[in-house]
Amino acid sequence: MIALGLAFCSSVTWGFADFLGGLQSRRLPLLNVLVGSQVAGLLAISVYLAIDRSSPPDLESAIFAVLSAFAGVVGLASFYRGLSIGNMGVVAPISATAPVIPLAIGIAGGDRPSVVASAGLALALAGVAVASREEVGHDHAGTQMTKGATFAIVSAIGFGFFFAAMDRASDGGIEWALFVNRVTGVSLLLGATLVLRPPLAVTRRDVSVLGLIGALDIGANGMFALASTKGLISLVAVLGSLYPLTTIGLARVVLGERPNPVARIGVAAALAGVILIGVG
Repeated sequence: MIALGLAFCSSVTWGFADFLGGLQSRRLPLLNVLVGSQVAGLLAISVYLAIDRSSPPDLESAIFAVLSAFAGVVGLASFYRGLSIGNMGVVAPISATAPVIPLAIGIAGGDRPSVVASAGLALALAGVAVASREEVGHDHAGTQMTKGATFAIVSAIGFGFFFAAMDRASDGGIEWALFVNRVTGVSLLLGATLVLRPPLAVTRRDVSVLGLIGALDIGANGMFALASTKGLISLVAVLGSLYPLTTIGLARVVLGERPNPVARIGVAAALAGVILIGVG
């Protein structure tokens, strides 16, 4: 019961962080949002490690943590960009199909998924196709929607590889995997900032919001990791994958966004597919 509660809380927390991140990305340059939130998350995990004083990971685990950062930065940047220009009610569920990637990697490595997982894979991909197609339109807003769906698909691929690499990195300790991931990710983003030199448009209020996003994100990661050690990963993964529901709900209440009827069918199919993959 504790594991399921932690997993559910992680999904709600992720949903809040995603909504706030997407909302801030509509107001600020994307790199401002990414750097601010990731630095906040790094500070949080650094404080935890200073208190915990656990042993550093082995070289292999550290390498996979570094690789997870590359995939995670691509996934998060694409996700926030998609949320900033598209309908959050469509972008978030498409991004949530990330478990398709670890499943595909397993199949390539010789794994044979169950019938339920295979059905989930097909349903998730079909849902993404339907939701993305319905984003297409002829006016300027329709073009933005198309870009939102495209970025959502890229984010799903990035998050999928992040999950696969982080799974291997966690063998050397979850907290160290998160720390190495964040150090690498922040380094990449700071390098991109030096090269691209985006305008610094962050106010004092923005700093607090970005700090909240980083804290929520790292907190959700921690809750999910802890839940995975205390309960069945199949059930934990299903509850953790429901974070788009929070994002969709907030977008509906706060922004008044609502996908069109056919897009909602695609969204429902994509989320159902993710659940079947987790159960299978």
